[in-house]
Amino acid sequence: MPAQARAGSAGALQERTAMAALLKLSRIIDALNFRVGKILSWLILVVVLISATNATVRKVFDTSSNAWLELQWVIFGVIFLLCSPWTLMSNEHIRIDIVNNLLPKRWRDSIDVFGHIFFLLPLSLVMIITSTPFFLRSFRINEQSMNAGGLPQWPAKSLILIGFALLFLQGISELIKRIAVMRHVIPDPYTTGGGMHAVMEAEAERVLAAAKESETSTP
Repeated sequence: MPAQARAGSAGALQERTAMAALLKLSRIIDALNFRVGKILSWLILVVVLISATNATVRKVFDTSSNAWLELQWVIFGVIFLLCSPWTLMSNEHIRIDIVNNLLPKRWRDSIDVFGHIFFLLPLSLVMIITSTPFFLRSFRINEQSMNAGGLPQWPAKSLILIGFALLFLQGISELIKRIAVMRHVIPDPYTTGGGMHAVMEAEAERVLAAAKESETSTP
């Protein structure tokens, strides 16, 4: 085999190996946010029950508890902030579909990559940086609610930091997958039957096949 061909083959193998490692990282992030979102989604039922109980007690007994009222707000914050990465992973976030669907797929993929790099990831990073001292100050003084009998405030303030940290990780995962789709490494998880699970299985099979091919071609 000529030296140039061997160099090209080695470069292609390194690129496949690097992409496989990045896709493995993407799968880890997806698994984390999927489990977090799946578990915390049950809090929707909890917050409905708490809200209904608060309203019933207030109407029937003409009394209420600030702790229980604030608890339903905190749980809503948990659902909204900590489940948003799962929403992004499932491609259920809001986008301008009327315009987006009129564009060629290559353009749509490029817009996604541009949006992740220049909007989603920077915004998430800014929110992580700014929310860290916001939470730490509240935690150090054990900040309490201004309402009588209310809840501590620092757990609620920590949700901003945790939520955007998870969203930042999911943004990295989505960027990796979108680049892999554009390079035809994996099929598009949003247009393939079986969804994300089927795509990851197909990608794993492709990596194994590439590894076997490299082993057989090695003298």
